[in-house]
Order: sequence, then structure tokens, then C-alpha cells
Amino acid sequence: MEPEILQKLLESVAAGDISPIAALDKLKHFDFEQVGDFAKVDHHRTLRTGFPEVIWGPGKTPDQIVEIIEAMRGRNSAVMATRIEPEVFEQLQKKTPDLCYYQKARICAISANFPTPQHPGTVTIISAGTADLPVAEEAAVTAELCGFQVRRLWDVGVAGIHRLLSNRHVIAGADVLIAVAGMEGALASVVAGLADCPVIAVPTSVGYGASFGGIAPLLTMLNSCAAGVGVVNIDNGFGAAILACQILRTAGRVGKRGEGEKGREGEELETPSLSSD
Repeated sequence: MEPEILQKLLESVAAGDISPIAALDKLKHFDFEQVGDFAKVDHHRTLRTGFPEVIWGPGKTPDQIVEIIEAMRGRNSAVMATRIEPEVFEQLQKKTPDLCYYQKARICAISANFPTPQHPGTVTIISAGTADLPVAEEAAVTAELCGFQVRRLWDVGVAGIHRLLSNRHVIAGADVLIAVAGMEGALASVVAGLADCPVIAVPTSVGYGASFGGIAPLLTMLNSCAAGVGVVNIDNGFGAAILACQILRTAGRVGKRGEGEKGREGEELETPSLSSD
């Protein structure tokens, strides 16, 4: 449940617009809601973490996904499911017509349009090659659905490093960077050597046999010689996006706190002056 929804509900009770019994009925699934015999939807997650629960598509039937979506609808700013293949989405859309599909990212969501960015800062996402785009787009769409501004820079891997260096202004203007790369995964180290912001490295399973399905770039990124690099799991664009958004949310919160402290200090300095006529 969104904090704003809870506040409005309490204000409605206080104003007499809704009875306490009706409010109790709305709150009875406050922590979680049982969906069939296969899921417990965590409605409380936004209050705890700032982001709603997201549906992991693989391993669930289309009917199960639809039931979970319907349970989440109306309680979250965005209802989102990841790793949804086109044929699965076709089945979902038959029962949920307003479901929107982002095919490159393999994400479906109730929100037809990306929300207006709610927080300052930009999540900049850089991909090494075209084959890395599904993971990179998963990160991009996730961040946009969470209400953050995203900047994309695709196909700038180190094999043609001039492509990356000609976009140094993009790196310089980033607040948080996500570097998505397969093969040997060198992109994250190069980017972190140029950036003055946090870099989140995402290894992908793209590569020949010795890349071992993403283990080679994972180890490269974990052993980066550049400082300030954090690494998420193989192909985990979603996790990288949530981490980037958490960084920006925390920075915004700390900034507001700092402004408040400055204001208080200013007030303390504004003492009445004693002067004689």
C-alpha cells in the first residue's frame, strides 16, 4: 500500500466520509493478501522499502500472473511483471486488456505511460553490445516505471572504445551509471575509470563458451581495478535498476535533510542585534 493511499484513508475516516468498519475492511490485507493457494502479495513493501513488489514471471502460469496482477491493482503506483515472453503476454492481455508490454525488456505493466519522474537525478544505462539490450532495457524500463528519469547509451563496448569515449559527456552528466556487458565484461571498469558517480555493473550471459553463461564477465566485474563499482547477478537488469533508484532516493533524502540543517543553523545565527539610537 502506498503511504499516500493510507493517509487518504485515515483522513477520510477522520472526516466521516468512510466508516471505521469500511476502513477496517480495506486494511485487513494491509500486510499481505493471500491469492489462491499459490501466492501471498506483499502490499506493505512500498511502505518498508519505497518500491512495490514486482512479479517474477517464469515458473508461474498465465492465470496465476493475472490473479496476482488483479490483487495488486489499485494498491500500487505501478503493477509490473518481469521476464514475460510475447506468447505469455498474449494470454495475459486476453484477461487484462489494459496491460502494457515492453517487448525488448520482457516486462508488462498496468501503467500505459511512464510516470513523471518523482525524484531528482538520472539513471544512465550503458550497454556494451546489441545482444545485451534485453538486460539493459529491463533496467531502463524498471527505473522508468519506478518514476525515475533514464538516459540510454547503447552499443558502446570496449572493442570499439572510440564509441564510448565520444560520449564522455554522457558519463560526466550521470548521477548513477549502470554498465551492462557480456563477453569479458570490461565495460564496467572502463566506465568507472571515467565516472565520478556510483557504477552498477551487470554481467550478461552473452558470449562464447568460455564466458560460461556470464560467469566470466561476472568475475571480471568483481575484480575491477576501478573503484566505486558494485556488481549484481548475471542478467539482473531489474536488480541493478532498483539499486540505482535506491541510491538516488537516498541522495535526495540526505540532501533534504542537509538543507533542513542549514536552515536551522541559519535561524540560530539570526539573533537580534543590540543597537542604540
